[in-house]
Amino acid sequence: MIKVIVTGTSSGIGEAIALRLLHLPNAELIGVSRTQTIEHHRYTHKFIDLSDLEQVQLFQFPACENNDEIILINNSGVIGDIAPVGKKSDRAIIETFNINTIAPALLMNAFVNYYQNHTGLLKIINISSGAGRHPVASWADYCASKAAIDMFSEVIYEEQSGPNLKIISLAPGIVDTAMQTDIREADSALFPLSAHFKQLKHTGQLSSSSEVAKQIVDLITGQISWPDVISDVRDF
Repeated sequence: MIKVIVTGTSSGIGEAIALRLLHLPNAELIGVSRTQTIEHHRYTHKFIDLSDLEQVQLFQFPACENNDEIILINNSGVIGDIAPVGKKSDRAIIETFNINTIAPALLMNAFVNYYQNHTGLLKIINISSGAGRHPVASWADYCASKAAIDMFSEVIYEEQSGPNLKIISLAPGIVDTAMQTDIREADSALFPLSAHFKQLKHTGQLSSSSEVAKQIVDLITGQISWPDVISDVRDF
């Protein structure tokens, strides 16, 4: 059996990953988010607000002595205030870094520590963003928080990666999720690329959550070879 812990399973990519994994007869899932949308006998939900770091620190990873693989998927993310620096709220900046960077960093630290003597395979999949690798006007906190996840992943790779632990920071491409809706609804006076993102939706250039989830599950099951630590699904 494999045990998979996925954050952000209430919608979007996280929900799609969880539902696809539950088609595998050997997968047991723990979903982490504020709301629950999945009911399944191999699915357990943990109600955690990932912007509340005290709640995150109280999360306990399960004992998994009988699991061949244990996988942590840090999927949750928020875009934050779509506005230039100087026009963002302090609260939104803090929340963006808490959810996108600090919560996954805390979970990775606890994951590596708790399972350090596990004899099976450990995998960490961080859902990053191309915006963490290229600056986008009005997305400073989002870009920086995702760039930090890339670097955190690279450091774990240097420290820990080996036959028992694999890690990847994976950009999923431009996916048709609630985040994209927020981006299209942003004030064009504050977001220079507003028309571009509306055009991507209008011309059908967005990937679906299901398509991205399939690639991630194929990566987990070995249908796709494990790529470099900093990767993009569009390169698979």
